[in-house]
Amino acid sequence: MATIAVLGTFDTKGEEHGYVADRIRERGHLPLLIDVGTLEAPKVHPDVPRTEVAAAAGADLAALVARRDRGEAVAVMAKGAPIVLSRLQQEGRIQGVISLGGGGGTAICTAAMRALPVGFPKLMVSTLASGNTAPYVGVKDIVMMPSVVDVAGLNRLSRVLLAQAAGAICGMVEARVPETGADKPVIVASQFGNTTPCVTRARQLLEAAGYEVLIFAAVGHGGRTMESLVESGMVTGVLDVTTTEWADEWVGGLLGAGPTRLEAAARHGVPAIVTPGCLDMVNFGERASVPAKFDGRRFYQHNPQVTLMRTTPAECAELGRILAEKVNLSTAPVTVILPLGGISMISAPGQPFHWPEADAALFSAWKRHLRADIPVIEYAGNINDPEFADLCVRELLGNIRQRAA
Repeated sequence: MATIAVLGTFDTKGEEHGYVADRIRERGHLPLLIDVGTLEAPKVHPDVPRTEVAAAAGADLAALVARRDRGEAVAVMAKGAPIVLSRLQQEGRIQGVISLGGGGGTAICTAAMRALPVGFPKLMVSTLASGNTAPYVGVKDIVMMPSVVDVAGLNRLSRVLLAQAAGAICGMVEARVPETGADKPVIVASQFGNTTPCVTRARQLLEAAGYEVLIFAAVGHGGRTMESLVESGMVTGVLDVTTTEWADEWVGGLLGAGPTRLEAAARHGVPAIVTPGCLDMVNFGERASVPAKFDGRRFYQHNPQVTLMRTTPAECAELGRILAEKVNLSTAPVTVILPLGGISMISAPGQPFHWPEADAALFSAWKRHLRADIPVIEYAGNINDPEFADLCVRELLGNIRQRAA
């Protein structure tokens, strides 16, 4: 039997959380009800009252209620709930968490879920789950389930969906994964569709050398998650083949990973390989979604939902400077490897994004701004050549050995 935290605003959505708690009990597990409401009295009795959550945030609940400032109340509970939930998890008192919410409840409860480690079961049933969930999920493994109807009473549709949500969190806590490779050192790698052959071969070689390889899609949240894992201290090496997120960050695409992308390995002393994978492209949605200011640019329709835009020589020169500045922060062995025959599948000779002048601007700026003691290796072929992957692996293993010496 597992204990599952049922977290939510029990003043406005107490009936619904109580229904989920009953379904959890039917599955043989124990719900632990945590109230983060502030407006009215809770409609279901909590095991952890709202006063305790507010106190964890250093706030007096009575004074908070008296002011009747909903924004302040949400902020206080979003500060206290992570403290309470994290403490319960660290003490081994809960094995999963589920919540139901609209805007305020989703903000509070996903803030609490983000305080929990990756791998701890987390399920958020939300009215916001079909939109942009990045602010709520962050770099954690929060499952966002659309509520379809508002979380406002029980009806023929909400009963079905909430019962399924209860079943889902129960299934998550019941899942058992055999431990394999837990004793192997970890290498993280960045990948995009246009660098998949390179990273696939590199992964196979690194696994044969005794490493566990975790691959992250370079789509914004993937890069942020990879950086977060590096910061955690569990990573032995970084194979940053696909630095494309910086093209979106700088030019204005959809898949930027923030201004600190590429800093984690550098600042935390983790050996790394850095290449310009897919810096030839900026990502947008369907063709009609591309801002008008980019009219006349070179585009490639990757699929109906994804439009790629080629970076120009001027943009590439600036990207080279930015990446050099990030790599210059390195305190561990790092190598920059430049594939002169194309930085993606579609920038190879004869492909839609082949633009030697743009690549040359990228490479030139990167080398010009790079610290003199950081090695640069130029490879004559394409980034997806098997020989390029072999080169990346040899250099990364060498940097790891150098760091350990």
